[in-house]
Amino acid sequence: MRSVQDQLAAVLAAVGPVAPLDVVLSDASGCILAEDLVAPADVPSRPVAACDGYAVASGDLHGAGAPVLPVAHDVLAGDPAALRLAPGQAVRIASGGPVPAGADAVVAAEDTDRGAVRVALHRLPGPGANVRPVGADTVRGAVVLAAGTRLGARQLAVAAASGRGRLRVHPAPRVVLVSTGSELAEPGTPRRDGGVYEAAGHALEAAVRDTGATPVRVGVVTDDRAVLSEALEDQLVRADVVVTTGGLSESQHDTLADVLAPLGTVRFDQVAMAPGFRHGFGTVGGGAGAVPLFALPGHPVAAQVAFEVFVRPALRAMAGHTDLFRPSVAARADVGWESPAGVRQFVPAAVVGSPSEGYRVTPVGDPGVPSVTGLAHANALAVVGEQDTAVVAGQVVHCLVLEG
Repeated sequence: MRSVQDQLAAVLAAVGPVAPLDVVLSDASGCILAEDLVAPADVPSRPVAACDGYAVASGDLHGAGAPVLPVAHDVLAGDPAALRLAPGQAVRIASGGPVPAGADAVVAAEDTDRGAVRVALHRLPGPGANVRPVGADTVRGAVVLAAGTRLGARQLAVAAASGRGRLRVHPAPRVVLVSTGSELAEPGTPRRDGGVYEAAGHALEAAVRDTGATPVRVGVVTDDRAVLSEALEDQLVRADVVVTTGGLSESQHDTLADVLAPLGTVRFDQVAMAPGFRHGFGTVGGGAGAVPLFALPGHPVAAQVAFEVFVRPALRAMAGHTDLFRPSVAARADVGWESPAGVRQFVPAAVVGSPSEGYRVTPVGDPGVPSVTGLAHANALAVVGEQDTAVVAGQVVHCLVLEG
């Protein structure tokens, strides 16, 4: 039997960031920058007004009580920086407009009478007042975003302001989801006697999207060897990762292991965890085109727990993230429960509290019987170590936080 830690280590050792791509800014949102973003020029490239007002030479105003200056010109944002301010004059200027040569300050419009021909200044500025100097935002040659940065709204603004229309990023992994089992029916369709509605794939589709990766849900595939083999081989061209659910029992009707054997290096192990016990991991396809494959249990709770423990960290590593794991807290159990010996138990639970007052945890549903409804109402997984056979009320339990 393989420990959870050994299984996770094997997974993370086998995956790495998806090969970088150059993408347009709109496609870079949420991706991880694959190389340093170096400013190609100063931003702004010339001194510009920080507000609407009047550009003046502050030295000309010393000793004046409330000077009135002739307005020589109007400057708008985007105008060429060709003007030179004559002594004793002012230039009306829009926010973002280039400050004329000879001017070293801008008097805000609200500190004047807003004159168009002559302007009365109600406040005297000091040198540099309301002027954004060259390089105030970005200095040419500076690393404005380091490789490994996640690109959100603020980071894309920096790239756009630097004139970059494309960025080199680690793209979001494409994750193909295949639900195996002749007993499965799609929700909303009739099911035969003894059949069950397919839930694991729908849950994982949302879970994959939540990581920032791109899910491609194939849907239900029967246990027929030829059908299953064809379905898996057809998906390799579009996949960075394949995740299957179900088909892991040793019954002759579950054919996944037999189908995968000639396709790659997928290894099946009993993993010391509950829920879920039998897992598969390896690669399918050959050479440089080999694709990681996770074979997860078919029970939707076991599949989601396995996704959180093994697949989610792998997807984040493939996307270039360095923070791979969910946040965790230590919480005191409000009630006790039994835990199977020798395995790591993951119990859907409700965690309440705060850093200042501490946290408390309560199982949602029966800890020994995985429940889709229980997991739906949980905001954490309480993790019980392999050495424990029970949790007692008041015991501190490590909890994996699934949501705020």
